[in-house]
Amino acid sequence: MFNRQTRKCITFLTVFMMFYSGLYLPTFNQKTYAESETDMPASDESFIRKDLYSQYINEYKNAPKPQSEILIEGEEFAASNDMNPEILTNFEGMNGKAVKTEETGSITWEFDVKEEGLYNIQLKYFPIEGKSSSAERELLINGKVPFQGAATLTFSRSWKNELPEIERDNRGNDLRPRQVEDPIWMEVDLQDSEGYYTEPYLFYFNKGKNSISLVSSREPLLIDYIKLYQVKDIPTYEEVKAEYEKMGYKETDGVQLKIQGEDATLKSAPTLYSINDRTSPSTEPYDISKIRMNTIGGYNWRWPGQWITWKVDVPEDGLYKLGLKYKQNMLRGLFSARKLLINDEVPFKEVENIPFYFHNSWELDVLGGEDPYLFYLPKGTNEIKLEVTLGDVAPLLRTVESSVLELNYIYRKILMVTGAVPDPYRDYQLEKHIPEMTEIFSRQSKILYKVSEELERVTGEKSDQTAILNTMAYQLEDFVKRPETIQRRLDTYKINVGGLGTWILTVREQPLEIDYFVVASPKEKMPKPDATVISKAIHEVGSFFYSFIEDYNSIGNVSDEEDDNTITVWIGTGRDQAQVLKSMIDDTFTPQTNINVNLKLVQMNVLLPATLAGQGPDVAMQIQNDIPVNYAMRNAVADLTQFDDFETVQTRFRDSAVLPFRFNDGVYALPEQQVFSMMFYRKDIFEEYGLKVPETWDELYEILPALQKNHMEMALPLDPPAQMVNLIPNQTFTMMLFQNDGKLYKEKDIGSALDSEMSMEAFKNWTSLYTNYKLPLQFDFPNRFRTGEMPIGIADYTFYNHLSVSAPEIRGLWEFVQIPGTPQNDGTIRREVSSSGTSAILMEQSKNKEASWEFLKWWTSKEVQVRFGREMEGLMGAAARYPTANIEALKELPWPVKDYEQLEKQWQWVRGVPEVPGGYFTGRHLDNAFREVVNNGTNPREALNDFIIYIDDEIRVKRKEFNLPLE
Repeated sequence: MFNRQTRKCITFLTVFMMFYSGLYLPTFNQKTYAESETDMPASDESFIRKDLYSQYINEYKNAPKPQSEILIEGEEFAASNDMNPEILTNFEGMNGKAVKTEETGSITWEFDVKEEGLYNIQLKYFPIEGKSSSAERELLINGKVPFQGAATLTFSRSWKNELPEIERDNRGNDLRPRQVEDPIWMEVDLQDSEGYYTEPYLFYFNKGKNSISLVSSREPLLIDYIKLYQVKDIPTYEEVKAEYEKMGYKETDGVQLKIQGEDATLKSAPTLYSINDRTSPSTEPYDISKIRMNTIGGYNWRWPGQWITWKVDVPEDGLYKLGLKYKQNMLRGLFSARKLLINDEVPFKEVENIPFYFHNSWELDVLGGEDPYLFYLPKGTNEIKLEVTLGDVAPLLRTVESSVLELNYIYRKILMVTGAVPDPYRDYQLEKHIPEMTEIFSRQSKILYKVSEELERVTGEKSDQTAILNTMAYQLEDFVKRPETIQRRLDTYKINVGGLGTWILTVREQPLEIDYFVVASPKEKMPKPDATVISKAIHEVGSFFYSFIEDYNSIGNVSDEEDDNTITVWIGTGRDQAQVLKSMIDDTFTPQTNINVNLKLVQMNVLLPATLAGQGPDVAMQIQNDIPVNYAMRNAVADLTQFDDFETVQTRFRDSAVLPFRFNDGVYALPEQQVFSMMFYRKDIFEEYGLKVPETWDELYEILPALQKNHMEMALPLDPPAQMVNLIPNQTFTMMLFQNDGKLYKEKDIGSALDSEMSMEAFKNWTSLYTNYKLPLQFDFPNRFRTGEMPIGIADYTFYNHLSVSAPEIRGLWEFVQIPGTPQNDGTIRREVSSSGTSAILMEQSKNKEASWEFLKWWTSKEVQVRFGREMEGLMGAAARYPTANIEALKELPWPVKDYEQLEKQWQWVRGVPEVPGGYFTGRHLDNAFREVVNNGTNPREALNDFIIYIDDEIRVKRKEFNLPLE
């Protein structure tokens, strides 16, 4: 090994030789960093983002907080843009007028401020019927967004069980109650929708005339008023206790009320339904063998801002203690926090952030511990609300998120010097090329150590949650000491920064499961939360015994399969999807049609063997696009055109969605999902480097050198979706092919059309991206997009869902738009793109085709697809947003308006990929030809011609096998 001085000499000689050989090293336009550690608090300041609330509030930290209130009536708006506000009177119990705002456009109010300063803003609103998601608005003050958080203000809806009692199926198991909206008037203080700031936002207003605008991003909203005021400080328990004595409140005696968690009256999201716990005989109600919906919350109740409300009737005025039977067995080394509100008010400071620590078993937490807090409840009905809050970990999350942004920024700067594969034996003198690097590493190391110490203090223990913080901090500290080793440890640096991003996601989730509440007089003995050893033993033995008797794999009601009015449906996705579908079947399809459905959750790779054995279903769902035509050749699936109303049904979908299921003038499936590509890009990086988002392929070629000069790359889809068994034709190639009127197959599908001049040109252009522009063949686009190494890429539009959930640190820094296109002579741009998806098929062996067809029509209808999509998103969050193929249904799913508009524009250009006999060779050998060009340098035309022979041979063999015409 060379020492550092030797390496410097070698580097100097190398640069000297490169200079005289006409080569040169790139220069870098570095930004100077003038802030010192003392200038920047170790909270959440960041020189990467200047639009954070922390910077905003720091700018106005010396501004006064006037005690005056300003009330702005909703109906007194001054202007609107792209919106037709409607004024409603005495709506839903509200006396007076309110303004109805649409889900697009903006509305503005003007008002006078007598005293300049910082104000909280309260909004009274009613969530009128929309797409069942929280409303979202962007707030502008005097025409400008004050900070990033004000661009994504959310306003929740309220939900309840559809039926007052939990129903059971015909096997005695509880059915999960369906959630329906129960809208109410709500007053909310504008605050961080991510939960990183637990206090309401403060907004600065100048003296004199001001304006507030609300720009609609999602869902309509009815607004009664906007109020500028100061939120009152919450008193401490000692202050409240003194108030109790002053008011003469007395402790009650002999009262103990138990409120079951599953009996919640209102929730902020449809995900917060009753759930089943069979881990202990102590849960109420309990059955040793049957499913009982006996708790609420769990993993679904984890996002900041989610709330659940219960009502309790107390027999007399007075002071009560409050106990909660809970289980928190998901956050080891952390706690799950909740804010308690009684009759819409936090009674005192100590219950604003209630920690529930990790336990494997059920626990009963009496608020206040051995000397319990006492709460005053007036006689009659009272409302108890628990809201998810980040509490003491909120500032830690803000700090770490800011650190991740800054460390990713430095990582990109290092790549600009070293490239993606640095020479481990070269001293790049990074501390000189990147002057701010050492300072940032030193400061961030100290910050992360402090976060680790604070987390240990808050939780009361060391755990694996502090490990990644300490690891990252130590590495940064070592980088400062030994900067010459950075290039050798760049991979571990990137992994550790990614670990910090995962840490943010883990800590931000706050799951909690509740069995029941206890409202009791102070001297009452509280029930024991856990079961005895004997009852646990009986439970375990009984559960084992009943596992041989009970069928826990069947979902919902089960009917006799020999019944003429019963069909069997197989679904190949998860149990959550199956349970949602089964509940929809039982409460909608079966009552409407009198057709019973046995829904079974199976692995779809057994479909063909089961069909050959005569044991297959009537209908199979979630089938990949290549299956229907391949089964149709073997007479295994039914032609849907035999039904009189098929032509009407197929208008629900775009022709591109139905095309893969056409064969010999028949159609052998109905589309369920249709997925196509969009272009994702990082707004912040494009602005930093002055890049323009490409509209055409030529513009894309122009920005690639600019990206690569800074050692950044673009991601193009190369590998097929993970669930695809057969390779499909590459999406980038089909974009270029379809945009120039190219085709994959000849007329009547008798052979490959890749030998056309247009196909050859498209193939050459596609491969040149990898041979000339050196685009990567393998990459982790989600992580590299987060770090900024790949600030632009083309991916399935469902990648939007992934980013929304798993990359909170770059929220607001990215967008998705239409893919690059090919300009036409009239100035328009063609943006054709291929699609993939899933379908539902009717098996030829079905004995009840009419009933099965009725099911297919019901399942693919707009109303059912919308409900399924909303319930799946409610169940699993935004990551599970459903990519329905139904045109009208996608409009009704909870997409932000501007994002849906981009999707709709691109959807109009989607073209389906036909499935033909032997067509599976097309994707396979297209990929082989591509690898031949990229890996071996073969001429593109020759490589493609060589493999077209194999494609044509396979198509010919298959057409001959199935007695299809060869010409």
